[in-house]
Amino acid sequence: MKVQIYGKNITVTPAIAEKIEKKLNHLEKYFIIDENVVANVVVRVYPNKQKIEVTIPTKFAVLRAEVVQDDLYAAIDLAIDKLEDQIRRQKTRLTRKNKEKLAYAFIEEEEIEEEFDDTDNELVRTKSLVPDTMELDEAIMRMEMLNHSFFIYRDDETKEIAVVYKRHDGGYGLIETE
Repeated sequence: MKVQIYGKNITVTPAIAEKIEKKLNHLEKYFIIDENVVANVVVRVYPNKQKIEVTIPTKFAVLRAEVVQDDLYAAIDLAIDKLEDQIRRQKTRLTRKNKEKLAYAFIEEEEIEEEFDDTDNELVRTKSLVPDTMELDEAIMRMEMLNHSFFIYRDDETKEIAVVYKRHDGGYGLIETE
């Protein structure tokens, strides 16, 4: 995992950077780390308080922690604790929903390109993605982890693009292409 540390109203010293990287690398025991994953850390200093924001985009969810504390090193420790709690909750959620599946792989950010347009009456955002090949159960699990109402994937049996979605009356729907 790569770590990018930004300082606002503070110069990030090597000691601060080392502490943050060491603590974030400690999270490797919870999930598979991909070397392409970039953890973004923003350290802000205000009068009488310090704030740390950590964002780790994963394949299934975005892990995020934000802590305001008097001591920066205490804020780093609390942010890591929050991230560990999020990981445990997500793993438990995955395990309960998919007992036969292993809930250990969180990483590998999908390749998504975004374009933004400033006009109000036109298309505002475009995303393009490369759908992964997977089973329906795994697609539902990823959709739930991302907290989305639909998920696009390539079916492992038919090798065609499919869309799974949440129905308003409960349950899931599936759209297959021909």
